[in-house]
Amino acid sequence: MQVAIDMGKAAGHGPANLDLEELLATRLLVQGNSGSGKSHLLRRLLEQSAPWVQQCVVDPEGDFVTLADKFGHLVVDATRTEAELTRIAGRVRQHRVSVVLNLEGLDVEQQMRAAAAFLGGLFDADRDFWYPMLVVVDEAQLFAPAAAGEVSDEARKLSLGAMTNLMCRGRKRGLAGVIATQRLAKLAKNVAAEASNFLMGRTFLDIDMARAADLLGMERRQAEQFRDLARGHFVALGPAVSRRPLPIVIGSVETSARSSSPKLTPLPDAPADAADLIFTGAAEEAARPVVRRPPPPPPPSTNELLAQVARARPQAEEAPQSLFPEIDEAERDKQIDDVMAELLADPDAGFRTTAVLYQDFLVRCRIRRIPGEPPALNAFKRRLAIARVAPEADIAQSDGWQQALALSETLTDDVQGVFLVLAQAALTGAPCPSDATLARIYGTHSASRARRLVAWFEERGLVVIRLDFRQNRVVAFPDLGAETAPGDPNGPDTMIEERGAAE
Repeated sequence: MQVAIDMGKAAGHGPANLDLEELLATRLLVQGNSGSGKSHLLRRLLEQSAPWVQQCVVDPEGDFVTLADKFGHLVVDATRTEAELTRIAGRVRQHRVSVVLNLEGLDVEQQMRAAAAFLGGLFDADRDFWYPMLVVVDEAQLFAPAAAGEVSDEARKLSLGAMTNLMCRGRKRGLAGVIATQRLAKLAKNVAAEASNFLMGRTFLDIDMARAADLLGMERRQAEQFRDLARGHFVALGPAVSRRPLPIVIGSVETSARSSSPKLTPLPDAPADAADLIFTGAAEEAARPVVRRPPPPPPPSTNELLAQVARARPQAEEAPQSLFPEIDEAERDKQIDDVMAELLADPDAGFRTTAVLYQDFLVRCRIRRIPGEPPALNAFKRRLAIARVAPEADIAQSDGWQQALALSETLTDDVQGVFLVLAQAALTGAPCPSDATLARIYGTHSASRARRLVAWFEERGLVVIRLDFRQNRVVAFPDLGAETAPGDPNGPDTMIEERGAAE
């Protein structure tokens, strides 16, 4: 079904219609300096398409929460844990509710982490819930920056990965990305390059004008026109709107943002006693102490700097006594192992990202008051891979298992768990795990990805795969001198069944 979204008026061509079905397949990039009308354009698009498609708005300034009053969008306050946001996003796709993720009040790094968790939940939803969804991200340069900023590398990687998944791989999952940015130069190229529809607004910097002209297939000398565009005027190009660059004027909207452009307001009449109002404090002000900052110390002289360099290093101070009671390392490791087991007892744990699991792990450690510094992220990934296998005590103490652990350290963190599950099956003579079991440990619903991973182990010379006459799979480990019993690769997830029977 073709649905034409009325975006306003096209110069000399009547109404400017946007093919919604084509937009869902080809995505949209909006660019324009502050005050060019980007938010107004997004609001027009959201209002006109609200009756036809589910929507999600990633709103860093809280401007789009007013959609809830008119169109019934659910406002999700981002002041939650990342695990909560991921679960909420999964339920949003399941029940097909339009939402506004309100990031107002969070600093930049918190906004990036919250948006990454929410977008990850939308992306990782079950295949049964892959309904069409319009995902609008305002100020996209915050979540997919072209260069590292003041935020941590981990937060940047999480946010950039979520935005890349949205624009590059989201189409098959029903997610159509609509991203708006003030400057193309600040937006990661691999994110911007996936859009096939463009709406370019007022731009002043030469580098941004040149990039906008290149994206629209215009000559460089035509790029000057972007400086002259009025507020709400854009140049459109793409299969969903026009096959040639088309100037359009965005129409009116039914809702308004909570913030607005500054307007000149006449100053009040000057009072006769202005000096008394300014220089004479009120009674309540006198009760508050005045805090004066001390003047900065003078810079040290050259002789003092040389003396400091020549001075011997002071002896290291003794570490302060821990506020926590002393605990044996073995007991502490057991408490951490108990937390890992509790964390993995959740049936959805296999499909949550490592970053979300790590945040949940830290919270559980604080609740249990485990003393000392919690394991770092890399150490947590290693513990996670081993905890997902959880071998019996006799196997865990055997030389074969120790050798399997050493071999797994040559692999990346995300595949160690799959390798160790296969090694455990070989050492115990158990049937080879099915593709569904390996896929869950790998953190995916795709059985074909699990098969490719096992084949990759064979390419590296770690295992040898063969099929018996019943087409059951046997995985042999030459370094361990062991192999699994035949197992059906198309069988069910046996670990889930065993856990359900135990419960």
